[in-house]
Amino acid sequence: MSQDAKLFAPRGSSHEVEEGRRLTPKFDADGLLTCVATDIATGDVVMVAHMNALALAKTIETGEAWYFSRSRQHLWRKGETSGHVQRVAEMRIDCDQDAVWIKVEQAGPGGCHTGRRSCFYRAVPLGGPAGTVTLEFRDAERTFDPHAVYGDKTDKP
Repeated sequence: MSQDAKLFAPRGSSHEVEEGRRLTPKFDADGLLTCVATDIATGDVVMVAHMNALALAKTIETGEAWYFSRSRQHLWRKGETSGHVQRVAEMRIDCDQDAVWIKVEQAGPGGCHTGRRSCFYRAVPLGGPAGTVTLEFRDAERTFDPHAVYGDKTDKP
């Protein structure tokens, strides 16, 4: 168990985890939980990211979304570069406490580093061979210029 994971109570029995009142998150082998962020006003999924124990603790303590970047191996606060902060209105944990759902007030015009309101701007058509899928753009209009916000960085914040 990492030092950061000690920020939370130890896990008990399955019954305690599923029916109890203690937050005892189950981090994966990389020390992460999946986090789904939805817009509190619309219910739309804004993004899916990961939290390590420190990101989860900071989110709980500050009321703003903190994440852990798997590609950069770095803790980050949503909006620290763009100003598009996610204020957490409600946080839920799933039944076995290995995934988090946050309902957020998305400050600014978008939550996606590509300049869109949501990271989920393409649909996957169903019913055909998986190897020949052509994605369909949906709600894909850019709501801000990512180059103006992030500069020429190729990696998201």
